[in-house]
Amino acid sequence: MNTQISLNVRDRQTPLQQRYLVNPDQALINDQARTSGGVETDPFHGTVHPGKPDTSVALHFGIHSAVGGYHDAPNPGDILCAALAACLDSTLRIIADRLGVTLQSLEVAVMGEVDVRGTLMVDRKVQVGFQQMRCRIDIQAEKQTDPRLVKKLITAAEHSCVTLQTLRSGVNVETSVNSRDSSLMK
Repeated sequence: MNTQISLNVRDRQTPLQQRYLVNPDQALINDQARTSGGVETDPFHGTVHPGKPDTSVALHFGIHSAVGGYHDAPNPGDILCAALAACLDSTLRIIADRLGVTLQSLEVAVMGEVDVRGTLMVDRKVQVGFQQMRCRIDIQAEKQTDPRLVKKLITAAEHSCVTLQTLRSGVNVETSVNSRDSSLMK
């Protein structure tokens, strides 16, 4: 993580906005994650590496007890909720800085609701995936802050949060397969 933290969002974002106006193709970025291992005899645990390949971060994950795992580590649903919470939290703080709003406290909690009958193929009519996600924002700005400005901040953050908008809008997901078994190739 970069130890040189610039607390002025405008100083960091204005040059980027200007660059992307001139060169829109430079605004297209790629985020990534990959798993490692995964061939052990334990199908209920694994490791995911978020970020660039040279990043040393590793998250150990488990599978929820509702589908046979032990839920002794964050499961992929927890990690998805964490991604949404982190994105909305950082978006709120960035926009607060741009609007000149000083936050006294901020916490974003996300809960996802899943009916696991779909993934376990108990009931094929049940959608596989989250049926609902809820975000709770606990926010406190400085006392003299106009409540309308805080409302504007929240609206702007919901609009600008990439993870929130991706989940709300859906996204095309492509799967490719590499295997020695050519019959698996799409």
